[in-house]
Amino acid sequence: MRRDPDERAGLGHNGGPPLDEPHRPEWGEGPVGTYFAWKAAHRAAWRPASRDVALSRLARAERIGLTYEEYTLEILERGRYLSLPRDAERIAAIQRARRTRPPQVG
Repeated sequence: MRRDPDERAGLGHNGGPPLDEPHRPEWGEGPVGTYFAWKAAHRAAWRPASRDVALSRLARAERIGLTYEEYTLEILERGRYLSLPRDAERIAAIQRARRTRPPQVG
């Protein structure tokens, strides 16, 4: 049973998770080393090479109607630098997916 976050812990309670719930580490059930290697690789992939690269990607993304994240993800996943009118179909598909995707939390 999860405790209501607004409910105050009683006297002698350290505010930690309930002991009757099984502990699930943030890396899940797999090996811990793989989790941290992927986490570092993800961070490195999203870090732009320089400020100028980030600004250039942002300007190109805005010009074709995408967010910085959508444009950068296309580069990272497919190695393609999208532009109009050559990639109009792909850009439209990304924009349609944006409307159907559930909001991200956290």
